[in-house]
Amino acid sequence: MRMNDWPEGWSGDNRGSGYGRGSANARPESARVMRQVRRGATPPPGPGPSAPPYGAGVPQQPSYTDGQGHGGDGYDSGYNTGQVYGGGGGGQGPGRQVRDRPAPDWRRRIKWTAITVVTVLVVTTVGTYFWADSKLNRDVDLSKVIDRPAAGEGTNYLIVGSDSREGMSKDQMKDLHTGYAEGKRTDSMMILHTGDNGSTLISLPRDSDVEIPSFVGSESGKKYPGTGRHTKLNAAYAEDGPELLVRTVEHNTGLRLDHYVEIGFGGFANIVDAVGGVEIDIPQDIKDKKSGADLKKGKQTLDGQEALAFVRTRYALAGSDLDRTKNQQKFLSALASQVATPSTVLNPFRLYPTMGAGLDSLVVDKDMGLFDLASMFWAMKSVSGGEGTSMNMPISGSVGGNLKWDDAKVKKLVEELKNDEKVTVSGNN
Repeated sequence: MRMNDWPEGWSGDNRGSGYGRGSANARPESARVMRQVRRGATPPPGPGPSAPPYGAGVPQQPSYTDGQGHGGDGYDSGYNTGQVYGGGGGGQGPGRQVRDRPAPDWRRRIKWTAITVVTVLVVTTVGTYFWADSKLNRDVDLSKVIDRPAAGEGTNYLIVGSDSREGMSKDQMKDLHTGYAEGKRTDSMMILHTGDNGSTLISLPRDSDVEIPSFVGSESGKKYPGTGRHTKLNAAYAEDGPELLVRTVEHNTGLRLDHYVEIGFGGFANIVDAVGGVEIDIPQDIKDKKSGADLKKGKQTLDGQEALAFVRTRYALAGSDLDRTKNQQKFLSALASQVATPSTVLNPFRLYPTMGAGLDSLVVDKDMGLFDLASMFWAMKSVSGGEGTSMNMPISGSVGGNLKWDDAKVKKLVEELKNDEKVTVSGNN
């Protein structure tokens, strides 16, 4: 039998009414098994791909015109978007909810950030204030001072540098050349006036000749009548401490003192070291065995030990105590300027050690507050910046080896300070 002699229905060229081997149905097997999904409108007549060689009963399949598995009518099978079987594709289609992320509310964020920063600053400031306030040694009671002058305009501070060695070891005393004497005496005394017409810093030489007035003992409470006795100013402190010193200064000047501030040797050196040293221009070479000073002329930064030696030196200076008071004023003003710089105030690693060193070693009156102390430092800073006046108490000569004040000039100076006027009196500079 030849191939073209196969019975009808077995030939691929003449399928007749059947499809495939043994088919008895005019419908193709594929049409019976799987319903065809219509994917769009019937394309218009025209040239197109030839029908597959399956016979006249097979419907024409869709054309994949866009190369992505679907026609140009926009139909999507779901494979490209991940939607088959509820898949989690990245497209937007049936079975997937897409939520847009809201835009950041920057106003709200900035608002709460600002609130947080302000809260932290307030808490830190308040905490620092109470910490610092608790460290002040308010040991001087000015209410014990009797027969005080009337208060004037502005504020007057008595600033005292003592030779107190409290808290210092023997090695420290040796390094700082302080000696080993017990107790304490005044090493320097200054009046600082602050007011609307600038600040005035007046040094009181320790060898000033003064009268010891009547006073009440700071410890005993006993009243000691004045006898007209004259002595050096630093002897008043040695006799009955800060209260008698205040009483003596007020009696001999007629100026009421509002606050008292004292610092010892060790505390002074610690403050200088805490701020990283103080830059100062030294007017001459200084070498003094008693103070330990060995300094060259010119601008330089002094550490605590060098600074203490500088402000204590007097025997190597031509003007002795008067020249020393000038150096003390100059250095204290420079120290105040250094403490008030942003590099100290805004740096907690320098600010807190400086405050700790200073507050631990300061002795103040019972009415002294942190704001008063801050005002004092700012006033001293203004003096060093040229906005104030620094001077020695006017001296007219000497009596019995002590320095005698110029009574007329002192009276004029005190009047100007009481009235908070610009100082016109010149001292021994």
